[in-house]
Amino acid sequence: MIRKTRLYTPGPTPLLPAAQFAMAAADMHHRTPEFRALYQKVLAQLKIFVGTKNDVLLLSSSGTGAMEAAVTNLTSPGDKVLVLTAGKFGERWTGLVKAFGCEPDVVSAPYGQTFDIAQIRAALKPEHKAVFVQATETSTAVRHDIEAIARLLKDACSQALLVVDGITGLGTTHFDVDGWGIDVLIGGSQKAVMIPPGLAYLSVSDRAWAAMETSKNPRYYFDLRKERKNASKGESAYTPAVALIAGLGAALDYIAGQAGGDLEKGRIALVNNAQVNAAATRAGLVALGFRLFAPTAPAAAATAVAVPEGMDSSDMVKALKTRFALVAANGQGEMKGKLFRVAHLGFFDYLDTIALLGAMEHIAKDTLGLPVAYGQAVEAAQRVYAEAVKQ
Repeated sequence: MIRKTRLYTPGPTPLLPAAQFAMAAADMHHRTPEFRALYQKVLAQLKIFVGTKNDVLLLSSSGTGAMEAAVTNLTSPGDKVLVLTAGKFGERWTGLVKAFGCEPDVVSAPYGQTFDIAQIRAALKPEHKAVFVQATETSTAVRHDIEAIARLLKDACSQALLVVDGITGLGTTHFDVDGWGIDVLIGGSQKAVMIPPGLAYLSVSDRAWAAMETSKNPRYYFDLRKERKNASKGESAYTPAVALIAGLGAALDYIAGQAGGDLEKGRIALVNNAQVNAAATRAGLVALGFRLFAPTAPAAAATAVAVPEGMDSSDMVKALKTRFALVAANGQGEMKGKLFRVAHLGFFDYLDTIALLGAMEHIAKDTLGLPVAYGQAVEAAQRVYAEAVKQ
């Protein structure tokens, strides 16, 4: 049988063909009028995609580079900050702030769960310079309630900057960046915008720009003030990833094209697409008897599935790849072997969801010996989809 490789990992995600063509044709020099026009267009599109009037900057790095930039540009050694962590990427915030001399207070939630707002309220102090959190904790497929956290900071009259890793949240979650008061929101190219790894982007509020004038941590490549100055002229501070920026422009054009050329409506449609596919996937997996790892606060970016007792999730990942050329993601760190993850962000559609669940029916029946009837998971997903498209 012919087997077509299908990528279901939460980053990198499947590539948009139009973006691949744009990248292949991007042989322009970065200090030319042609590139400046492209760069300014993409920066303007990113503001609409993020949903903000704030500046949005592009960095040639992974998303972690933008996370580091947020720390180095906004803090000084000795600053007290609050880190909210519920997985491997929350733990990355802790490592980053410690690396640059900050003193973190940490609010933790167990893997697979989100935070109790009362815990955050109790931990928040007037001296906290910033709050660092994920919108989606990709390692556990949990969605955190950023709106509630932002409201808490406002209600407490906190001066802390709200810094959100939205690397898998953007394109899968609805944000009101300016209305909620998110000071920095970070995205990555290998996620919902459907191009390869190598670009990070972040929105920066006026409050965040003001904080940079007094922060003392060292920065050079990730000096956001330098990037802002150059961006105003249609340039990056250093050599940009030209091909990726061309691909990003094509991807944002595609997202707009899904809503008649309106990028804002296209962004909303992209988020809704991820949310429907995530809900359909969860329904299908539960119908097969699988247990969701994050049942109370599920993300739309990805779904984490706990494997049956006595089974190693590595075997499930291997079975999907060996039999169907379907690439899923194992658990990370101490969660490896305990769960596997399948993505819904970016260039995934409803029929990709059906393909995944069809494969899972075979694995559940033939490999795990579960009492599964063919069509069981697919039917559950179809019901979710049919209800969503009626609305």
